[in-house]
Amino acid sequence: MMQSSFPRLAGMALAGAALLAAGSAFAQQKLVPEQSEIVFVSKQMGVPVEGRFKKFDAQVAFDPAKPATSKVAFTVDTGSATLGVKETDAELPKPVWFNVPKFPQATFQSSAIKAVGAGKYEVAGKLSIKGAAQDVVVPVTLTQSGAITTAAGSFAIKRLAFKIGENEWADTSMVADEVQVKFKLALTGVPKL
Repeated sequence: MMQSSFPRLAGMALAGAALLAAGSAFAQQKLVPEQSEIVFVSKQMGVPVEGRFKKFDAQVAFDPAKPATSKVAFTVDTGSATLGVKETDAELPKPVWFNVPKFPQATFQSSAIKAVGAGKYEVAGKLSIKGAAQDVVVPVTLTQSGAITTAAGSFAIKRLAFKIGENEWADTSMVADEVQVKFKLALTGVPKL
């Protein structure tokens, strides 16, 4: 009886150690919000208009030596979107735009990360906004300065695929369908590149 339970206990101990190691990778890499930003640029009647999200968080377990085993997850509080104009900002949480009461967060969950050059990566995953999900591939450039690793990049989404700007706002001559998302995320705890 004692011998047969030992392998099971050893297996449980190893599984526990692996979970702790995975958990500590997440725990070591933290977002530095005051040095990070997520910006979106849309064109309104052909003129670029820049907005930003003021509240977001990231869970990162990234090992530059093993990008394929790395994971990234983001949550963005859609109610924190701002274009810097009080009247416009009051419209963004409404159902035709972000519908914040029903969909308070947008999320991104990585499914694959691969190195494509020195300090350059492609992060594939699922972006979910306002109840709609799309597969995206995000190019990311990493740079390190002291204890801070900065992940920066940009990608385009089609706002209508996520039902952002419905009804009369679906007219793309007023607000273009394509929106550029630009980000700069400062992280601590990333191993040396």
